[in-house]
Amino acid sequence: MTSRHSSLPYYQQGQHNNSSFNSNYSPSPQQPPIITTTNTSGSTSTITTSTSTTFSSPQSMKDHIPLSIHEDTSRTTARSTDMFRQRHLKKPFDEDYDDIDLSLDYDSKTFKARHDRILKEKMVRQKDWRITIALTLWACYIRLWKIAQPSSVVFDEVHFGGFASKYIKTRFFMDVHPPLAKMLIALVAKLSGFDGSFDFKDIGKDYIEPGVPYIPMRVFCALNGVLTVPIAYWTLRSAGHSVAAGVVAALMVCYENGLITNNRHILLDPVLLSFTAATTLTWINFHNQQHRPFQFWWYFWLALTGLGLGLTVSCKWVGLFTIATVGVSTIKNLWEIWGNTRISLPIFARHFAARTLCLIVIPIITYMIMFRIHFHTLPNSGEGNGFMSPEFQQSLAGHKLADTPIDIAYGSKVYIRHMATRGGYLHSHPHNYPSGSKQQQVTLYPHRDNNNWFKIYKKETEEVTGIEYVKHGDVVRIVHPESNKRLHSHNHRPPVTDLEYHNEVSAYGFPGFDGDANDYWRVEIVDYDKHDPESKDRLRTLHSKFRLVHVLRNCALFSHSVKLPEWGWGQQEVTCINNGKLPKTMWYIESTENELYSEIPPDAEKVNYRKPGFISKFLELNKVMWDVNKGLTASHPYDSRPESWPLLRRGINFWGKDHHHLYLLGNPLIYWVCSASIVVYLIFRLTFLLLDKRGIHIKLGGLRRFYDESAGFFLVGWFLHYFPFFLMGRQLFLHHYMPALYFSILVFGVTFDLITIRLKQKKRIMVAIVTVLLFIMVYRQFIPLTYGEPWTKKACTDHKWRSTWDFDCVQFHDNYSDYYGKQIDGNTIGKFQNAIKSYFAKDQELPPEVGDMVNIVSDAIGKNNNNFEAVNSLSSS
Repeated sequence: MTSRHSSLPYYQQGQHNNSSFNSNYSPSPQQPPIITTTNTSGSTSTITTSTSTTFSSPQSMKDHIPLSIHEDTSRTTARSTDMFRQRHLKKPFDEDYDDIDLSLDYDSKTFKARHDRILKEKMVRQKDWRITIALTLWACYIRLWKIAQPSSVVFDEVHFGGFASKYIKTRFFMDVHPPLAKMLIALVAKLSGFDGSFDFKDIGKDYIEPGVPYIPMRVFCALNGVLTVPIAYWTLRSAGHSVAAGVVAALMVCYENGLITNNRHILLDPVLLSFTAATTLTWINFHNQQHRPFQFWWYFWLALTGLGLGLTVSCKWVGLFTIATVGVSTIKNLWEIWGNTRISLPIFARHFAARTLCLIVIPIITYMIMFRIHFHTLPNSGEGNGFMSPEFQQSLAGHKLADTPIDIAYGSKVYIRHMATRGGYLHSHPHNYPSGSKQQQVTLYPHRDNNNWFKIYKKETEEVTGIEYVKHGDVVRIVHPESNKRLHSHNHRPPVTDLEYHNEVSAYGFPGFDGDANDYWRVEIVDYDKHDPESKDRLRTLHSKFRLVHVLRNCALFSHSVKLPEWGWGQQEVTCINNGKLPKTMWYIESTENELYSEIPPDAEKVNYRKPGFISKFLELNKVMWDVNKGLTASHPYDSRPESWPLLRRGINFWGKDHHHLYLLGNPLIYWVCSASIVVYLIFRLTFLLLDKRGIHIKLGGLRRFYDESAGFFLVGWFLHYFPFFLMGRQLFLHHYMPALYFSILVFGVTFDLITIRLKQKKRIMVAIVTVLLFIMVYRQFIPLTYGEPWTKKACTDHKWRSTWDFDCVQFHDNYSDYYGKQIDGNTIGKFQNAIKSYFAKDQELPPEVGDMVNIVSDAIGKNNNNFEAVNSLSSS
């Protein structure tokens, strides 16, 4: 996790980077004063003085990470020739004399102190790894226990399991989240034998009968949640905090009910959180290398942080908040380097360039690579086509259009496509408006269809005698050939957008009727392809962007994102608007056909959409994702607003079936103490600022700056992962708070460390054990909701600690015995003994009551979902 070359805990060394000795610095209880200097190459040298400190080291500080001393050529202390000759060659270790380094004075106090420090660091690291293994194994048990239940679709598995199916089928789809986490889930599904035939369409849809390998998919997500537990431990340890604080924070992550429920299912959040936690850890490890810039481990952790940022934001855009957290810390760090006059401008430029490369360029490249893989994995046309531009759709197999003539002649059949609403086609069908004129509907339809064809004729006649091209300013009639009715507008309000400046657009006509003046439209070319100057004056396929202006009403053919009701088949409304703005009144011809084109030479010019490159597709898809994300404003029965999250006002109903209920609800004690620790930190920070202003400086035994900086960084992470949600108008749920919750747990870990720092080691461990036991006790209270286990209505009602918790107690049985069939009554032990005797007496027939008893007991034993309370209930009955 952390490099063995780290020589200062996180925030204890960050403020001394490349600077001379600071007289205000209060050394850690674990180290002598440190003096850092900068040489001309930008690297630093460190001199350990023998000056003793008057700080009284508490016993509990022994389990903090000790300093590891890395021998560096820049730190070699010059010795005089006499001193070299007089050194003692006494062997300090159980080694052969051939291994002795003759340049070292083995009797020197400096060497012995260094050697002791290395041994202590090694012992602490071994202890850390043993704790890490134990935490990981236990987290596996907590996260993976009965992961097969429920054996049907849960909450957003509808979406993300469905996306895995689309990846396997290689059909393009559109989602508001970046692709990395979805692709990883799809990869696991593919490796598990999933063929993509299951559609994950509805919550509660059974997995077992279709043979969906949902367990490996869930296990993958759960293992991402498992990793977050040891990462939380190492984050606090790498920041210089105690083993006790690290264990408390890690077990809080382990026993947080909401994280357990969220991590055990096919969702993006566990992958997102694991990358967020890992990136935070790598950033802290980078800070632990600040005293030796531009060396291998310094670059390693900086580059790894950049990679982590790219992977995090490639799972969900919430990763942008992680980028902001690291960005704030980077700005602070660069500001401190800039203020150090001993650092030259070229060295500062190197610091700036390294951070720019690793924290900006690497994340952007990583993010783009994920989309490159996404496009490569989804080469075929799919249900996401309608969100994308025609050019984008042309890049998908199965949606390519044939080349079409560029010139538009009278009598041509044309596909007229709208500019502003992702390219829907002008469309009509044999259904009438229910009000207004009650004439045939004209709509916008996103798919190619025979009802999208229209013919263009001159104003005076629908007879075509030869090739004559449509020009700017021409007045035309537009006929729908499938119904033989004309595009028409008049002084009627549309059925949906019933506004004074909108006129209804319909298809009107009947046999023998030659039409009227309400069928006349003027072609106005308003934009054109600069590479084709003729498209400015003459209507040309794809190149000319035009308006159709109604001659009598002086309104322009218009469409917007308003959908028609069921009677309009959910298609998009088309009206004629007065003083309408571009581009919602702009159209273009996508393709054309004309019987007279046989007279045109075969080498006549044809056109098609330009195939976009990767950058164009990447930018377009991200813009569409942003627009769709902003449009997710519909209400949801279990959505919630950010102000309700820190105090756990409500959860999310994940699943309910067969008298079992899965409800995402956090561990209330963890939520409340984490929120309280944030408030406490802010109060203390404000108090210290006020006292400092009066000249009253509280140093906390020389550790105030260390704890202030450490908690401050995690608090910034909490703030930046929480408060941006107040700016969003889209649907939000409790699971959006989970990255912020992780940072608040780290804040609590720092607070725990500060409160218990003066305790002796044994007392600190006892406090940690009691704290964790309290969290476990509350965790156990909500196990039925966390794992979908049996519960009773009464127990459920008793656990509604807040009136706003809306999990459904009606779903549960009245008694635990109802989950396991018929109760065992009477002399249970005696009947069971008779059953055993009868079983071995093969020549005897089992009495009916004994046979029933055997069946009941066998069924009870065979159930995998028995819990301790149910077993007690059965035995007592």
